[in-house]
Amino acid sequence: MGTSPGMTFGGHGSSIRSPRPAARAHWFSSTIQGYSAFMLGFIVSRVLQAVPVLLAVVLLSFFLFAYLGDPVSIMLGQDHTPAQRLALIAELGLDQPFPIRFWRFLLATAKGDFGISYRLAQPVGPLLASRLPATLELAVTASVLAFAVGVPMGVYTGIHARSLLSRTFMIFSLVGVSLPTFLLGILLILMFSVGLGWLPSFGRGPVTHIGSWWTSGFTSWDGIRALILPAVTLGLFQMTVVMRLVRSEMLEVLRSDYVRFARARGLTDRAINFGHALKNTLVPVITVIGLQFGGIVAFSLVTETVFQWPGMGLLLVQSVASADIPVIAAYLPLIAALFVAINLTVDLAYYAVDPRLRFGV
Repeated sequence: MGTSPGMTFGGHGSSIRSPRPAARAHWFSSTIQGYSAFMLGFIVSRVLQAVPVLLAVVLLSFFLFAYLGDPVSIMLGQDHTPAQRLALIAELGLDQPFPIRFWRFLLATAKGDFGISYRLAQPVGPLLASRLPATLELAVTASVLAFAVGVPMGVYTGIHARSLLSRTFMIFSLVGVSLPTFLLGILLILMFSVGLGWLPSFGRGPVTHIGSWWTSGFTSWDGIRALILPAVTLGLFQMTVVMRLVRSEMLEVLRSDYVRFARARGLTDRAINFGHALKNTLVPVITVIGLQFGGIVAFSLVTETVFQWPGMGLLLVQSVASADIPVIAAYLPLIAALFVAINLTVDLAYYAVDPRLRFGV
């Protein structure tokens, strides 16, 4: 007579049970440990690959800091004596050899010490930190807007490719891709600020200080109103890119064999479109959104200039206009580190979305 996996053998209450549950638990535990070790090695390898990139950016920043412009004349002005000039050169360490100056610059960069702003006479590190919350708040809002609107529009135009609303969305996406950011910002100001008077045309509005250096405009209605126009201006291009990418991926996935098989099994359109097709479009979308977020932070200077948004982009534009080299030199490694962190986050998100990468298929 055959026995089942859970059958008990022997008399007098003695039993011998199948070891399958224990074996399954051991397999699951070993799988989790192996996956954790693999992810740790993956993260370490990515960080090591990013080190040469960051060193190259820091070297470029050092060349800007050391050999572009004349910081002594900028700091002392035109009326200074040769003795004052020599004293400031020695104080700034400009008379040291190249290796020593670069090593000191590298150590200072690792500590977040980028020197003193020539224009504002303030430490560059705290100055950038005070502008960072405004830029991140604008970039996150624009990215969320692009994702929250672009993905549903892309899914709809992919499923209903020939409908009138889909064609309207496609025309809208062409307008969003074609319009320059500065022109779009000016048009929105003319329409909603000058014409209708609904939204403010510049500034960040009232902010609330959170902690020692973070500020937020989400705590007041005036701060949210001041954020709407810059966020729409900055996020419209990314929204159209996400929409067109999701549409093209949905059209390709819906023509695949496994979708036809799912239809043959009798699955509903909702289960096929959102349970199977949409999941397979997320990997390229994650790539685009991740890289676009870095681009939003790095190149938000146009939007911040149009709306006079007090972020790092506006600070960079003002620094370039006044040849404030320490601020420019500090901006480059900061943006490079941001892109490295975003790329690592995107790579990790691949493993969360695509099971083929987790199981080595």
